[in-house]
Amino acid sequence: MVGAVILGLLAGALARLVVPGDRNVEGCLPTLLLGLAGSLLGWLFFTKLLGIGDSDIFDLGGIIGAIIGSVVLLFAWGAVTSAKSA
Repeated sequence: MVGAVILGLLAGALARLVVPGDRNVEGCLPTLLLGLAGSLLGWLFFTKLLGIGDSDIFDLGGIIGAIIGSVVLLFAWGAVTSAKSA
């Protein structure tokens, strides 16, 4: 469980650094939730669709998938929030 929290914080923070612009994801809790959701999305993409990886959702080997999933979620969040404000 502690590993999942650390992985979520790390993936969420790195995704926020990679994605430009203000995405209204401020603070530790939203970053953690972003990272955990991104980790799940990355795990589903790589293991279920591509057949790469193992059955552990939260492992340090899956940090790349977690970051990619978090970046995808940030872009999706930006698209949804910009559509609402338009």
